[in-house]
Amino acid sequence: MQITYINNDGSGFADKIEIAEGTTIEQLFSQRVSYGQPQDYLIRVNRQPTTADSVLQPGDRVSITPTKIEGAWFGSDFFQRKGTSWEPANGSTVCI
Repeated sequence: MQITYINNDGSGFADKIEIAEGTTIEQLFSQRVSYGQPQDYLIRVNRQPTTADSVLQPGDRVSITPTKIEGAWFGSDFFQRKGTSWEPANGSTVCI
């Protein structure tokens, strides 16, 4: 059977993929995102949150989006490390 799969972890493009009848979300996740943990992703079917044991149907749209992006960091000393702070310059909000 064919579904639409959107992997927002990579390029973000939608692909039509073939999966076996009776495939669950949990099985699809382990096939497509073998390096991640389900709790680190927002998984939706037809734009609705879903459960791991939900069985996919022909024509379903599945999106798997990471909730955390590696490399993103914003700690308490962020501005001190950067060396400058955000200040208005001539009425704009440009970093000077």
